Amino acid sequence: MSVLAAIAVLAVLILVHELGHFVAARSQGIYANRFSLGFGPVLWKYQGAETEYAIRAFPLGGFVGFPDDDPDSEIPPNDPNLLRNRPILDRAIVISAGVIANLIFAYMLLVAQVGLIGIGQASQPGVLIQQLAPEVSAVATDAGLKPGDVILAANQKQFGTSLQEIDALRDIIKNSPGKSIQLQVARGDEKLSVNVTPEAKPAGGSIGIGLAPNGKVERRPVGITQAFSVGATEFQRIVVMTFKGFGQLITNFGETASQVAGPIKIVEIGANIAQNDTGSLFFFAALISINLAVINILPLPALDGGQLAFLLIEGLRGKPLPNRIQESVMQTGLVLLLGLGIFLIVKETTQLTTQLEWVQKLFQ
Repeated sequence: MSVLAAIAVLAVLILVHELGHFVAARSQGIYANRFSLGFGPVLWKYQGAETEYAIRAFPLGGFVGFPDDDPDSEIPPNDPNLLRNRPILDRAIVISAGVIANLIFAYMLLVAQVGLIGIGQASQPGVLIQQLAPEVSAVATDAGLKPGDVILAANQKQFGTSLQEIDALRDIIKNSPGKSIQLQVARGDEKLSVNVTPEAKPAGGSIGIGLAPNGKVERRPVGITQAFSVGATEFQRIVVMTFKGFGQLITNFGETASQVAGPIKIVEIGANIAQNDTGSLFFFAALISINLAVINILPLPALDGGQLAFLLIEGLRGKPLPNRIQESVMQTGLVLLLGLGIFLIVKETTQLTTQLEWVQKLFQ
């Protein structure tokens, strides 16, 4: 059931994205003759007055079809309500609406998470050192820090019970390569003062520690007004974090490429969350929705950002690029994206199969 829950989350996010395109088109009177959730063989379809609605076999995708390039369409090619005949602004609204829908939906999910399920907080103040990672950096080990130590403050900044304190400590460490950081540490009933100097790494400073909340994590619902405020703060944090992640992927591709996740890995992560903490599915869905929006807005062929780039060029030139150039670029981009998707699916399926075989050997 947890796997089905994760797949359902992805399907809903794709549905929201495509609904953004569809609603933006229909609200402007632009023809849209197909609305499909999924790819592949049709499992169910309904022919409406103007649009065919369909659910297809593979739910990890979807599309809105326009009659502009449909050879069987009976709509005259000069009809002003065809997408290609609309002004650039109208087309830009339709193309960008999927991204906007994903961002709005992510924000509302975060508000729901905070208002209905609550804000996660640790039962005790401080940030727990869960483990040391000397293979990453030996700074913490050499400084005498131990698993189970609790960092109460760093450079006079006190850490409370909020789960965001972990990110705050990470930011201090990442932003201080080669600079001394004074840590106030609790070890049982003993209080220690420890100075550490993070090593410079491609992603920022590092001292080689794994962090976790201090104590049991509890959820505390908040009022509706505070929910919108906290949801906005969390939304901004995730958006910034996502852009930083893509920036690191570009600038440090060799080190971060292995962290790129495909649909199999995303479903596996979602299934684990659904099994261990159903309430966190809201956050998981918001995180994936924001990532889906950011990916789609990138100026790459076959993505919404690529189509917006074509519109920008059209606006600057005063006329669109020739169809053969647009089709060639889009087809090349689509092949590359499909190739990446297939590679990730094969890689992650192989890893998952290896993990299952290892588990089976344990119980033989």
